[in-house]
Amino acid sequence: MNQKKLDKQILVSIIGKTKKEWQDKLKEINKRKIKIVALFLSAFPKKQIIGLFEALANSCIREIPLVHLREETTKNKDIKFLIKNFKTKYFTVHEVYFNNLKKWGRFHKKLFLEMDYDNYVSKNVKVEKIGGFCIDLSHFKISEEKLTKDFEYILEKQRKKKLFKCNHLNGYDPKTNKHFHKVKSLKYFEYLKNLPEFIFGNCIAIETWNTIAEQLRFKKKIISLLKDKL
Repeated sequence: MNQKKLDKQILVSIIGKTKKEWQDKLKEINKRKIKIVALFLSAFPKKQIIGLFEALANSCIREIPLVHLREETTKNKDIKFLIKNFKTKYFTVHEVYFNNLKKWGRFHKKLFLEMDYDNYVSKNVKVEKIGGFCIDLSHFKISEEKLTKDFEYILEKQRKKKLFKCNHLNGYDPKTNKHFHKVKSLKYFEYLKNLPEFIFGNCIAIETWNTIAEQLRFKKKIISLLKDKL
């Protein structure tokens, strides 16, 4: 794949647990005038979301293609806000969302499933009911090594390329078969070279808790690993 296209496809992310974490990342983003990012709402407390959204609206960011939702508190009004203001295409969710799909009304096809690696897939999970998969690349690698039911569920859909729309990307250690969100070495991205092409989507969000500067360094490495693969 063209390196310039990969550069647009792979996004740094606002992610963390505290107000300081998203504020620090936004400062870096504004300083560097980065206009397109991904957003992970899942670990931020509910009380911070309004302030975060206000800060986003006043930032240099113009697009947030991928947002990972908070299962228990995200409302349709949040989805509407993100679509209207940041052209969000991919709202990534966990399997539990299938327990109450009615809650999401007309937004079904904007939801994308992130599979776990716990060797269990609920009967409620039917990825065709939503927009498709958001394959977490390290989750997939762990599942592949363990040959889990999660891995089997994904593999049986591999010929339906339209279901594979987006990705989360974090670190993975082949020695322990574990993933992590705080990456200390570029070697923990080497696993990307051995993943099958079909699981990669149009948007790849870096899901590490590192600074934006560090994520940009990771991005260069990731592009070098994937440019001949995708």
